[in-house]
Amino acid sequence: MNSGYRIHTDLGPGLLENAYEALMEEALKQEGLNVRRQVPITMNYNGVLVENAFKIDLLVEDQLVLELKSIERLAPVHGKQVLTYLRLMNLQLGLLMNFGQATFKDGLRRVANDYYGRIG
Repeated sequence: MNSGYRIHTDLGPGLLENAYEALMEEALKQEGLNVRRQVPITMNYNGVLVENAFKIDLLVEDQLVLELKSIERLAPVHGKQVLTYLRLMNLQLGLLMNFGQATFKDGLRRVANDYYGRIG
């Protein structure tokens, strides 16, 4: 993702997550993409409707979930978080971007939903 790379290269680690989120949103919009920020998601589990069960940091073209972090190191739970979002939204692909790592490449993870199309 060129936008994330440029932001990380120009600014480096150390900003709060919401700063990177705002910058990514604007950069992607400037590329002509439809981007929504802090998208509240309602879920239904066993007939129980839970409004605002979670929020997507950035949703690109209503297909790609971007979960942004600004921490020293990603933990396995962060990838699982994105996978849960994908499963509950019935989406196929997400990116986990950690702007807190020394290089952008070290903080970038692709998360694919193996259960795409099997939910619902």
